[in-house]
Amino acid sequence: MSAPVFPPSRRLVAEAFGTLLLVATVVGSGIMADSLTDDTALALLGNTLATGAILVVLITILGPISGAHFNPVVSLVFALRRELPASSVPAYIAAQIVGGIAGTMLAHAMFALPVLQASETVRTGGAQWLSEVTATFGLVFVILAGVRFRADAVAWLVGLYITAAYWFTASTSFANPAVAIARSLTHTFSGIRPIDLPGFIAAEVLGALLALMLAGWLLTEARDPETLTKTESAS
Repeated sequence: MSAPVFPPSRRLVAEAFGTLLLVATVVGSGIMADSLTDDTALALLGNTLATGAILVVLITILGPISGAHFNPVVSLVFALRRELPASSVPAYIAAQIVGGIAGTMLAHAMFALPVLQASETVRTGGAQWLSEVTATFGLVFVILAGVRFRADAVAWLVGLYITAAYWFTASTSFANPAVAIARSLTHTFSGIRPIDLPGFIAAEVLGALLALMLAGWLLTEARDPETLTKTESAS
Protein backbone atom coordinates (compact mmCIF):
# COMPACT_ATOMS: atom_id res chain seq x y z
CA MET A 1 0.00 0.00 0.00
CA SER A 2 3.00 2.32 0.17
CA ALA A 3 3.97 4.23 -2.96
CA PRO A 4 5.93 2.13 -5.48
CA VAL A 5 8.29 3.55 -8.08
CA PHE A 6 5.99 4.68 -10.88
CA PRO A 7 5.78 8.11 -12.53
CA PRO A 8 3.50 10.52 -10.61
CA SER A 9 1.12 10.80 -13.54
CA ARG A 10 0.47 7.05 -13.55
CA ARG A 11 0.00 6.96 -9.79
CA LEU A 12 -2.57 9.75 -9.90
CA VAL A 13 -4.47 8.18 -12.80
CA ALA A 14 -4.51 4.87 -10.92
CA GLU A 15 -5.86 6.59 -7.78
CA ALA A 16 -8.53 8.49 -9.73
CA PHE A 17 -9.51 5.45 -11.81
CA GLY A 18 -9.63 3.15 -8.80
CA THR A 19 -11.74 5.54 -6.75
CA LEU A 20 -14.03 6.05 -9.76
CA LEU A 21 -14.69 2.32 -10.07
CA LEU A 22 -15.07 1.92 -6.30
CA VAL A 23 -17.70 4.66 -6.06
CA ALA A 24 -19.44 3.56 -9.26
CA THR A 25 -19.75 0.13 -7.65
CA VAL A 26 -21.02 1.47 -4.31
CA VAL A 27 -23.57 3.80 -5.86
CA GLY A 28 -24.50 1.61 -8.83
CA SER A 29 -25.01 -1.55 -6.80
CA GLY A 30 -27.09 0.44 -4.34
CA ILE A 31 -29.32 1.69 -7.14
CA MET A 32 -29.63 -1.81 -8.61
CA ALA A 33 -30.38 -3.42 -5.26
CA ASP A 34 -32.95 -0.79 -4.35
CA SER A 35 -34.70 -1.25 -7.70
CA LEU A 36 -34.91 -5.03 -7.36
CA THR A 37 -36.22 -5.38 -3.80
CA ASP A 38 -38.15 -3.51 -1.12
CA ASP A 39 -36.27 -5.45 1.55
CA THR A 40 -33.68 -3.02 2.94
CA ALA A 41 -31.57 -5.79 4.45
CA LEU A 42 -31.41 -7.63 1.13
CA ALA A 43 -30.56 -4.42 -0.71
CA LEU A 44 -27.76 -3.71 1.76
CA LEU A 45 -26.43 -7.23 1.32
CA GLY A 46 -26.23 -6.75 -2.44
CA ASN A 47 -24.49 -3.41 -1.94
CA THR A 48 -22.08 -4.98 0.54
CA LEU A 49 -21.03 -7.94 -1.61
CA ALA A 50 -20.38 -5.76 -4.66
CA THR A 51 -18.27 -3.31 -2.65
CA GLY A 52 -16.16 -5.98 -0.97
CA ALA A 53 -15.57 -7.74 -4.28
CA ILE A 54 -14.51 -4.64 -6.20
CA LEU A 55 -12.05 -3.69 -3.45
CA VAL A 56 -10.27 -7.03 -3.83
CA VAL A 57 -10.04 -6.52 -7.59
CA LEU A 58 -8.93 -2.87 -7.51
CA ILE A 59 -6.28 -3.29 -4.82
CA THR A 60 -4.87 -6.33 -6.60
CA ILE A 61 -4.54 -4.71 -10.02
CA LEU A 62 -3.76 -1.08 -9.09
CA GLY A 63 -1.78 -1.60 -5.89
CA PRO A 64 1.50 -2.12 -7.79
CA ILE A 65 1.05 1.25 -9.49
CA SER A 66 -0.13 3.70 -6.83
CA GLY A 67 -0.44 1.71 -3.63
CA ALA A 68 -4.22 1.51 -4.19
CA HIS A 69 -5.17 3.95 -1.46
CA PHE A 70 -8.39 5.31 -3.01
CA ASN A 71 -8.86 7.07 0.34
CA PRO A 72 -7.45 10.38 1.65
CA VAL A 73 -6.94 9.11 5.19
CA VAL A 74 -4.97 6.11 3.94
CA SER A 75 -2.71 8.44 1.96
CA LEU A 76 -2.35 10.66 5.05
CA VAL A 77 -1.38 7.70 7.22
CA PHE A 78 1.26 6.47 4.77
CA ALA A 79 2.66 9.99 4.53
CA LEU A 80 2.90 10.18 8.34
CA ARG A 81 4.72 6.83 8.25
CA ARG A 82 7.08 8.34 5.65
CA GLU A 83 6.10 5.70 3.13
CA LEU A 84 4.52 8.25 0.80
CA PRO A 85 6.17 11.62 0.10
CA ALA A 86 4.27 14.39 1.87
CA SER A 87 4.39 16.39 -1.35
CA SER A 88 2.32 13.68 -3.06
CA VAL A 89 -0.56 13.79 -0.58
CA PRO A 90 -2.48 16.81 -1.98
CA ALA A 91 -2.38 15.38 -5.51
CA TYR A 92 -3.42 11.92 -4.27
CA ILE A 93 -6.36 13.37 -2.36
CA ALA A 94 -7.44 15.55 -5.30
CA ALA A 95 -7.30 12.55 -7.64
CA GLN A 96 -9.34 10.45 -5.21
CA ILE A 97 -12.02 13.12 -4.80
CA VAL A 98 -12.29 13.83 -8.52
CA GLY A 99 -12.38 10.11 -9.28
CA GLY A 100 -15.06 9.52 -6.66
CA ILE A 101 -17.31 12.26 -8.01
CA ALA A 102 -16.85 10.92 -11.54
CA GLY A 103 -17.83 7.48 -10.24
CA THR A 104 -21.10 8.81 -8.85
CA MET A 105 -21.87 10.54 -12.12
CA LEU A 106 -21.06 7.38 -14.09
CA ALA A 107 -23.41 5.31 -11.91
CA HIS A 108 -26.21 7.83 -12.45
CA ALA A 109 -25.65 7.82 -16.20
CA MET A 110 -25.71 4.01 -16.35
CA PHE A 111 -29.10 3.94 -14.65
CA ALA A 112 -30.52 6.87 -16.65
CA LEU A 113 -30.73 9.13 -13.60
CA PRO A 114 -29.91 12.85 -13.43
CA VAL A 115 -26.12 13.02 -13.42
CA LEU A 116 -25.98 15.81 -10.85
CA GLN A 117 -27.89 15.30 -7.60
CA ALA A 118 -27.68 16.17 -3.92
CA SER A 119 -28.49 13.55 -1.32
CA GLU A 120 -31.21 14.07 1.27
CA THR A 121 -30.35 10.98 3.33
CA VAL A 122 -29.76 11.97 6.97
CA ARG A 123 -26.61 10.47 8.48
CA THR A 124 -25.63 12.40 11.59
CA GLY A 125 -25.38 12.12 15.36
CA GLY A 126 -23.08 10.54 17.91
CA ALA A 127 -23.82 6.93 16.94
CA GLN A 128 -23.04 7.62 13.27
CA TRP A 129 -19.82 9.48 14.11
CA LEU A 130 -18.68 6.75 16.51
CA SER A 131 -19.42 4.22 13.77
CA GLU A 132 -17.19 6.11 11.35
CA VAL A 133 -14.38 6.39 13.89
CA THR A 134 -14.65 2.64 14.45
CA ALA A 135 -14.95 1.74 10.77
CA THR A 136 -11.96 3.86 9.73
CA PHE A 137 -9.88 2.75 12.70
CA GLY A 138 -10.47 -0.86 11.73
CA LEU A 139 -9.78 -0.28 8.04
CA VAL A 140 -6.47 1.51 8.61
CA PHE A 141 -5.35 -0.99 11.23
CA VAL A 142 -6.19 -3.90 8.94
CA ILE A 143 -4.14 -2.29 6.16
CA LEU A 144 -1.13 -1.61 8.38
CA ALA A 145 -1.19 -5.04 10.00
CA GLY A 146 -1.72 -6.67 6.62
CA VAL A 147 1.26 -4.84 5.11
CA ARG A 148 3.33 -5.84 8.15
CA PHE A 149 2.47 -9.54 8.24
CA ARG A 150 0.70 -10.58 5.01
CA ALA A 151 1.33 -8.07 2.25
CA ASP A 152 0.17 -10.60 -0.33
CA ALA A 153 -3.27 -10.77 1.33
CA VAL A 154 -4.01 -7.05 1.80
CA ALA A 155 -6.57 -6.92 -1.00
CA TRP A 156 -8.58 -9.76 0.52
CA LEU A 157 -8.19 -8.42 4.05
CA VAL A 158 -9.55 -5.01 3.06
CA GLY A 159 -12.39 -6.46 0.98
CA LEU A 160 -13.45 -8.79 3.79
CA TYR A 161 -13.14 -6.10 6.45
CA ILE A 162 -15.36 -3.66 4.55
CA THR A 163 -17.86 -6.44 3.86
CA ALA A 164 -18.09 -7.06 7.62
CA ALA A 165 -18.02 -3.38 8.60
CA TYR A 166 -21.04 -2.62 6.40
CA TRP A 167 -23.00 -4.72 8.88
CA PHE A 168 -21.47 -4.05 12.28
CA THR A 169 -21.44 -0.24 12.04
CA ALA A 170 -24.53 1.96 12.14
CA SER A 171 -23.12 4.14 9.35
CA THR A 172 -22.52 1.18 6.99
CA SER A 173 -18.80 1.97 7.06
CA PHE A 174 -18.00 4.83 4.69
CA ALA A 175 -14.47 4.99 6.22
CA ASN A 176 -13.32 7.23 3.36
CA PRO A 177 -13.66 11.02 2.95
CA ALA A 178 -13.45 10.86 -0.86
CA VAL A 179 -16.23 8.26 -1.00
CA ALA A 180 -18.30 10.27 1.48
CA ILE A 181 -18.01 13.37 -0.70
CA ALA A 182 -18.96 11.39 -3.80
CA ARG A 183 -21.93 9.80 -2.02
CA SER A 184 -23.23 13.23 -0.99
CA LEU A 185 -23.91 13.78 -4.69
CA THR A 186 -26.38 10.91 -5.10
CA HIS A 187 -29.97 10.94 -3.89
CA THR A 188 -30.11 7.15 -3.98
CA PHE A 189 -29.67 4.18 -1.62
CA SER A 190 -26.07 5.01 -0.67
CA GLY A 191 -26.36 8.78 -0.26
CA ILE A 192 -25.47 11.14 2.59
CA ARG A 193 -26.60 14.75 2.95
CA PRO A 194 -23.83 17.23 2.11
CA ILE A 195 -24.48 18.96 5.44
CA ASP A 196 -23.55 15.73 7.24
CA LEU A 197 -20.15 15.45 5.57
CA PRO A 198 -18.04 17.43 8.09
CA GLY A 199 -18.98 15.12 10.97
CA PHE A 200 -18.20 12.03 8.92
CA ILE A 201 -14.89 13.33 7.62
CA ALA A 202 -13.73 14.44 11.08
CA ALA A 203 -14.64 11.02 12.49
CA GLU A 204 -12.78 9.25 9.68
CA VAL A 205 -9.61 11.29 10.22
CA LEU A 206 -9.76 10.64 13.97
CA GLY A 207 -10.23 6.90 13.43
CA ALA A 208 -7.27 6.76 11.05
CA LEU A 209 -4.96 8.61 13.44
CA LEU A 210 -5.95 6.35 16.35
CA ALA A 211 -5.19 3.30 14.23
CA LEU A 212 -1.83 4.77 13.27
CA MET A 213 -0.98 5.29 16.94
CA LEU A 214 -1.93 1.76 17.97
CA ALA A 215 -0.17 0.19 14.99
CA GLY A 216 2.97 2.19 15.73
CA TRP A 217 3.20 0.45 19.10
CA LEU A 218 1.60 -2.94 18.54
CA LEU A 219 3.24 -3.80 15.22
CA THR A 220 6.77 -2.70 16.08
CA GLU A 221 9.42 -5.30 15.33
CA ALA A 222 9.85 -7.59 18.33
CA ARG A 223 13.18 -7.34 20.15
CA ASP A 224 15.42 -10.31 20.79
CA PRO A 225 14.43 -11.82 24.19
CA GLU A 226 18.06 -12.01 25.36
CA THR A 227 18.69 -8.37 24.47
CA LEU A 228 15.44 -7.34 26.12
CA THR A 229 16.37 -9.17 29.35
CA LYS A 230 19.78 -7.48 29.50
CA THR A 231 18.23 -4.08 28.89
CA GLU A 232 15.64 -4.56 31.60
CA SER A 233 18.30 -5.78 34.06
CA ALA A 234 20.44 -2.71 33.38
CA SER A 235 17.53 -0.43 34.08
